[in-house]
Amino acid sequence: MEIISLPIEFDREKIDGTYRLVIAAVKRAKDLSQGALPVIPSKVQKITTLAIEEVATGVVKIHTGEEAVKANEEAKKLTHKRMMDEAQQKVTMPEDMTELEKDLKVYLSEKGETEQKQTIEDIFGDG
Repeated sequence: MEIISLPIEFDREKIDGTYRLVIAAVKRAKDLSQGALPVIPSKVQKITTLAIEEVATGVVKIHTGEEAVKANEEAKKLTHKRMMDEAQQKVTMPEDMTELEKDLKVYLSEKGETEQKQTIEDIFGDG
């Protein structure tokens, strides 16, 4: 069990209060849970503890005021761009085919190679 010593020691010049520390740690924990890599090497295993550690040590930059608004808008633009890029990739390269769809595609291509297309005359004959 990982225990964080209370009260948490942090630089009061970089972080202006415990509320901001908590909010920043929550956002960092969300990023870590979505696959972001840790910024510092740590022995802790819990994402929340790692997030608090990163924010309290100051390795994760905290934006405030107008700087935070601009950073948030930029993040939304990047998220939208990433989503559009991923959607475009799915259209050009449909990799999410189910096994049944893959098998059916192979079956149809093999069947088309073995069977020759016949005309009506070939099937019914002339006489």
